[in-house]
Amino acid sequence: MKTTYWFGHTIFRAAAKAFFRYQVVGRDKLITDGSVLIASNHESFLDPPLVGIAYNDSVYYLARKTLFRGVTKWLYSSWNAIPIDQEAPDMSSLKKIIRILKSGEQVVVFPEGSRTLDGDLQPGEAGVGLIAAKSQAVIQPVRIFGAFKALPRGSGRLRFHPVTIVVGDPVTLTSEEKKAKGREAYQAISDRIMAEIAKIKHPSEN
Repeated sequence: MKTTYWFGHTIFRAAAKAFFRYQVVGRDKLITDGSVLIASNHESFLDPPLVGIAYNDSVYYLARKTLFRGVTKWLYSSWNAIPIDQEAPDMSSLKKIIRILKSGEQVVVFPEGSRTLDGDLQPGEAGVGLIAAKSQAVIQPVRIFGAFKALPRGSGRLRFHPVTIVVGDPVTLTSEEKKAKGREAYQAISDRIMAEIAKIKHPSEN
């Protein structure tokens, strides 16, 4: 693990526990070996590190291309962030993500693409289905609860609200899904991933 990544991981995990009473439910379901596409809902700007600190080893993230400027370019790169244009994802970025997955790493993605405006789940985007099909990685659905209230989209005010990460059962693509081609087929895979995330409930609901 890179020194800068380890330092950020340690500091954010400590802060999350202190200020958000951060906890991970279902940690025993986490797949930590081999290619894993970690798919999460997207509630807040805090989501990437909140998902990442659930893992004891380093993981990769997707980050807006516009964040990679000056000093922040070095910082985000040291945190294993992969630049991507959210408005028009290009194939070079997608191919890089697929290569990282095929090399046996874990990558965090947010199928919805953008943060929710109301706290509810949004439809997934076809690009995540493409990544899943081309990489053939195991899909690890996780769901964040509480981050929307801690720091909702459009707000600059951080609230100390409890945050819980709940881990779902791993998903393996079918042989047909692994052969998927075309936007419609990729969208169907993304829809399936979002359906798995939707199944995950907060412990208080069980």
